[in-house]
Amino acid sequence: MERRIVITGIGWITPLGHDIESVWRRMLNSESGVSPTEIFDASAFPTSFSAQVKDFDLRRFLGADAERHKGASRNSQFALAAASQAWTSAKLDSNQVDSSRVGVYLGGGEGPLDFDRFAAAALAGCRTEKGEIAPLDSVRWANTALESLSAINELEQEPNLAGGHLACQFQAEGPNINTLTACAASTQAMGEAYRLIQYGDADVMITGGTHSMIHPLGVTGFSRLTALSTRNDSIMTASRPFDRTRDGFVLGEGSGILILEEFEHARQRGAPMLAEITGFGSTADAFRITDIHEDGRGAIAAMRGALDSAGLQPGEIDYISAHGTGTEENDKIETLAIRKLYGENAKKVAISSVKSMVGHLIAAAGAVELITCVLAIRDGVVPPTINYQNPDPNCDLDYVPNAARKMPVRICLSNSFGFGGQNDTLIVRAIA
Repeated sequence: MERRIVITGIGWITPLGHDIESVWRRMLNSESGVSPTEIFDASAFPTSFSAQVKDFDLRRFLGADAERHKGASRNSQFALAAASQAWTSAKLDSNQVDSSRVGVYLGGGEGPLDFDRFAAAALAGCRTEKGEIAPLDSVRWANTALESLSAINELEQEPNLAGGHLACQFQAEGPNINTLTACAASTQAMGEAYRLIQYGDADVMITGGTHSMIHPLGVTGFSRLTALSTRNDSIMTASRPFDRTRDGFVLGEGSGILILEEFEHARQRGAPMLAEITGFGSTADAFRITDIHEDGRGAIAAMRGALDSAGLQPGEIDYISAHGTGTEENDKIETLAIRKLYGENAKKVAISSVKSMVGHLIAAAGAVELITCVLAIRDGVVPPTINYQNPDPNCDLDYVPNAARKMPVRICLSNSFGFGGQNDTLIVRAIA
């Protein structure tokens, strides 16, 4: 008999706050987490705003244990804090579970570079002892780098490090895997964690995503791709998925962590069961590195794959958590894909993008969005797409504009589409 997988714990660190209930209330109140960028001086960049995590202190979540993770990157700290919330809400105790059956599967991004020291070392390699500009001297650069760069900070740039921190903190001795498939990473991680439990390789998986790209290199890259909104004069309304005047996404950061657990394992220990994962679809467009196929073929296949594995028809979905970045192409093609999947019934399903409020958390986006699906099922309300004022003929579906909507929610579908043509879809439903 196929093993059922339930969600028993959730936690997040977001630009709207650091705990489940207050962030959820702010989402339902249509609030924005966007502000002028403070992590570094972005005044010279085309985009000088972002959705940042503020007033964060790991000690609030781990207490004295925070010292064990001294030197952890921003990414890893976010993951530790979100996982601590999820672990506690799942009522787990490392001393009461078989640690060899507890695993970690993250969609974790690379840790932020210590940019100032790295730049200083690079510049030192291009100056003579008299301070004159010269061709790069690799020996001089290496000597400066060895003196000024931190080995721990260099190590913490590796995407797998957050998972290592989680394994240490929660004595998770089972599979420990990280995937970095851009914006689809955490949805892919959760889907594959779900499969690992199905296959019998684990009973409990700590899964989700974490990322922070609000640093000079991250912002430079997305600016060069013309992917970011440049509405510096209207930052609170800059993230406007599906709106005709959208001009790019708002870069965010944070972490979303869920505890997935085999149903009988959860039942026997009296764990809370928040929702059940019943379907997962994963595809590649095999088209271009930064573009979705114009026919939406990969997105359609991922959604169909998730529906087929869940044994569902499109009309049984109550709510779609859209990838909904606010870029011209993504929103248009995701809408097209949903239209093709649903046919004449496409306008009957509620769709929204919480990226309008928290920005685009890149590798962590899908996990935060799946948590909103769990909460929508719990409370019978779906979050809005804020800043939706100008209908687009290419985006003509029901995007739950500007205000949350009370409605029965039993089954949700969550989409994540990443650069490289990666498409991942998960389906969660109320516990039957």
